[in-house]
Amino acid sequence: MSLFRVIYSSRPFGFDEGVLSGILLDARRANRRDGITGALICRGDIYLQWLEGPEEQVKQAVERIKRDDRHVEVTVHVSESVSERMFGEWAMLHDPAASWIWPQDAVADGAVERATADEVEAFFMKLREAGHAPDAD
Repeated sequence: MSLFRVIYSSRPFGFDEGVLSGILLDARRANRRDGITGALICRGDIYLQWLEGPEEQVKQAVERIKRDDRHVEVTVHVSESVSERMFGEWAMLHDPAASWIWPQDAVADGAVERATADEVEAFFMKLREAGHAPDAD
């Protein structure tokens, strides 16, 4: 099986704890079904998500996200084949503190649009190294 990864950002629409809980519940359920793993960094001004798994399923997940009215301005930063999973233990690792990304004023000033693939990947490497526990079933 060929592995594929996508890292995208979007702007939340109607962000609150209920919306976030719904997104995480939907993502974990669909990802388990489709063999996708990944991580989500989010706060009121940005979603930053890493998805990995079978190429067709990852691409379909991105298309569903683009149609989801909880996401605005979906921007794909990385889309490529990979040899191994980085978040294989998580249907969707979640960083509730959004501790690894740009400050809100930098996001408002266009940091997301100027971001390089390496910069975006580095946020997720820090999150992975933080040693969060895998998803509970």
